[in-house]
Amino acid sequence: MDRSRIKILVVGATGSIGRYVVEEALRERHGVRALVRSRGKLHLPPEVEVVAGDLTQPHTLPTAVDGIGAIVFTHGSHGGASAAEAIDYGGVRNILAALGDRRVRIALMTSIGVTDRREAHDWKRRAERLVRASGLPYTIVRPGWFDYNDANQFRLVLLQGDKRQSGTPRDGVIARRQLAEVLVRSLTSQEALRKTFELVAETGPAPNDFDRLFGALDADKVGSVDAVHDVTNMPLDQEPTPVVEELDNARVRVFSQ
Repeated sequence: MDRSRIKILVVGATGSIGRYVVEEALRERHGVRALVRSRGKLHLPPEVEVVAGDLTQPHTLPTAVDGIGAIVFTHGSHGGASAAEAIDYGGVRNILAALGDRRVRIALMTSIGVTDRREAHDWKRRAERLVRASGLPYTIVRPGWFDYNDANQFRLVLLQGDKRQSGTPRDGVIARRQLAEVLVRSLTSQEALRKTFELVAETGPAPNDFDRLFGALDADKVGSVDAVHDVTNMPLDQEPTPVVEELDNARVRVFSQ
């Protein structure tokens, strides 16, 4: 595994997952830049570089992506489909646009059950599609329910096909700290490239060999906007016109580089 040190932009750095991503990235001796909406009272370590920007305001984002080597998206909306469109999808779209032709590594957090056709889920899934269409090296992680773990439930299980869709913790659980560890470790693992997976924990100890976990997965097909093994229940020809245009624009940027 390439354990080189990189400068990571953490999107959602002050959130319930982002703060663990910051800690894990620093533990791995990466540089960390935190994208925040306001420079008010931030409980971030002093070595973290703080940049103010709003995911819904594209003109505020170029400074955040300047000089970075990787991005971890941990942001999330609360407020239904319109918020999911503006933040879960729009935030990814706007950050990718701000990157221009920069080549950075991406780790995107969405959600287990994301292919279950609910409006908020659809916008997260569209964000996944944008990342795949961007041509950037990526890993997409779909976590289970946060911190419902039992005391001995830390053996990581990586699934594909998004088949657990009860909408309850029966779909799987994951500790926030372990999710952050997986997101950060994916950035420097060749085995995690172009992989999309659901992440849960079962009874047993935490793993040490992340490359082995990533390497057991199938990669997404080159040129596909959907994850390998996912059900094909969101046809592109039935997608909103602006979404299709944004996917096409992402592909054009790839071919023009």
